[in-house]
Amino acid sequence: MIRIAVADDHAVVRRGLRQIIAEASDLEFAGEAGSADELLTLLRSRPFDLVVLDLMLGMRSGIDLLKHIKSEFPRLPVLILSMHAENVFAIRALRAGAAGYVQKEEAAEELLTAIRRIASGKTYVSPAMAERIADDVARGTEEALPHERLSDREFEIFQLLGTGRSVTEIANVLNLSVKTVSTHRMRILEKTGLQGNAGIVEYVTSHRLR
Repeated sequence: MIRIAVADDHAVVRRGLRQIIAEASDLEFAGEAGSADELLTLLRSRPFDLVVLDLMLGMRSGIDLLKHIKSEFPRLPVLILSMHAENVFAIRALRAGAAGYVQKEEAAEELLTAIRRIASGKTYVSPAMAERIADDVARGTEEALPHERLSDREFEIFQLLGTGRSVTEIANVLNLSVKTVSTHRMRILEKTGLQGNAGIVEYVTSHRLR
């Protein structure tokens, strides 16, 4: 029996996942969490075989949380379940330690396939994403979109700037100094070539990065 912990900040999503998992005889919905703190407390309370993690868990970056999980529980596989398209976040998530990536709009069968594959020690992405990764490797090219040039911390701040938050607000959310956030903002603008916060908001909105 594969014991699964589910983390998503929407109760209706957790209920749906519980139902899907409950219908599989080899899977057990063994715990749920609605926030990063709840998930870490849950994982420390008892053993799990796999975590299904929403990429955007409240105000905490899913990538940042993923790195924390892999640091504390290095052998625990994590499947990212996200509303965002694979070509936006999958490679970033895999580089941060995820064992797989599934979009929320996909059928339940794909989710179950991904869970079983990851639980067996393998990784999972859709065939289309696997083809893109193979093409990138064959060409020897790196990701070309402006936001893909950003570090994980820069990308986290980039997303928050894209919601219209100020540097001060972001500093408070991430528990960073205003100076640090301002430095990251400057690097973001340099790397992406965007013009100010308005350009970031427009880009984030048009690329569905929030």
